[in-house]
Amino acid sequence: MDKEIDKKLEYRKVKPTAMRQLIFNHLVEENEPMSLPELQHKFDKVDRVTIYRTLQKFVDNKLIHTIEDGSGSVKYAVCADDCTCEPEHLHVHFHCTECGHTYCLNEIAIPSVDLPEGYEPKSTNYTVKGICPKCS
Repeated sequence: MDKEIDKKLEYRKVKPTAMRQLIFNHLVEENEPMSLPELQHKFDKVDRVTIYRTLQKFVDNKLIHTIEDGSGSVKYAVCADDCTCEPEHLHVHFHCTECGHTYCLNEIAIPSVDLPEGYEPKSTNYTVKGICPKCS
């Protein structure tokens, strides 16, 4: 398995088991957000719960982030190496209504929202829907 993958896992304090290496490597290679059903299809011999727990471990340790793009399935994408999933690292996502792909637009930060006093944000999701360059 790729030593770079092991380094990334260990840097985020995730023990590099064979399954974690396989799933993380696949997310890195695909380089686009993927849903649990898509990963299940790829690893059809692996129990769904194992894949889900692996993804949750990655989310908890900020290796990947979740995207709710309105497609009905949460998608998972690899975080940048310096990402801490704090508001300043969050970015816009684009969901193509033609092909169904979701893209991380890392170069576009989520605009800050001034909430009224007493409101404490826990997460922010910003997804633009439309047609991607491949489909237009």
